[in-house]
Amino acid sequence: MSGFGNPSSANGSHEGESHVKCRRHLGLIVLATTAAVALTAGCTSSSSHVPASSGHAPAGGPSHVATPTIVLVHGAWADASSWAEVTERLQKRGFTVLAPPNTLRGVATDTANLRAYLQTLTGPVVLAGHSYGGFVISNAATGIANIKALVYIDAFIPDKGETVGQLSAAQPGSVLAVPDPSTVFNTVPIPGGNGDVDLYVKPKLFPGFFAAGVPLNKSDVLAAGQRPFAASTLTEPSGVPAWKTIPSWALIGTADKVIPPAEQKIMTARAGSHTVSVNAPHLSMVSNPDAVTDVVISAVQGSD
Repeated sequence: MSGFGNPSSANGSHEGESHVKCRRHLGLIVLATTAAVALTAGCTSSSSHVPASSGHAPAGGPSHVATPTIVLVHGAWADASSWAEVTERLQKRGFTVLAPPNTLRGVATDTANLRAYLQTLTGPVVLAGHSYGGFVISNAATGIANIKALVYIDAFIPDKGETVGQLSAAQPGSVLAVPDPSTVFNTVPIPGGNGDVDLYVKPKLFPGFFAAGVPLNKSDVLAAGQRPFAASTLTEPSGVPAWKTIPSWALIGTADKVIPPAEQKIMTARAGSHTVSVNAPHLSMVSNPDAVTDVVISAVQGSD
């Protein structure tokens, strides 16, 4: 408060009592307002490293006043850094972007965690998911009124009762749908997991499977930092999907080796998603961040 003096110090000796009271009252209002602004700014700074929405439409964004918060959900064997290029582009356009962790412990657990997070947000939200993140957003968004659009990036768009394993093998071509999983995955027992194991994609396979077209030095870094995926998640059924009541947008990478483009087309058609296709691998957010950013912004504009 160093920029504000004592509100009563400016009272001249010739002012009447009514003027003194008025000036003191005004000074208290100024100080209270300043404190509230400072407190709000401090809370925003500590809870997020992204710019808060100013209430005005960002450059290239929608024309309405209430600009949606954009929430980005990563998939299996990844973390929020997989969205880094898209996050940066959206922030430069003035959007508030959040990329919470996806725990990769199972459909029900991951859904509950994301749902709890979403319920803390006020104002409109556009929710995007990559790969397995599509399972999580489809379940977590159901029944939340302020989620205005869903965005699926090389993602599963499950219906009720469907599983990751089922959809992975629904059309031929997925490098993960193999007779012997040990040829693709390294496994680590989950302590107290009743026999469940964590799956890691073998590092030597990761670049070709997930990131063909991404520079090898970058894909090797992603392989080294992959987060494990609980094997039991592959057979856990999805719940009632949000895409039946919330409009959706989608991007299909035509070079995707993890979720076959043929299956993605079936899922996007079923959901009625506004869909674009690009020549990209499964990690299109890394290889084609401009295209992914454009789809997210289209969802923002279309949710107005």
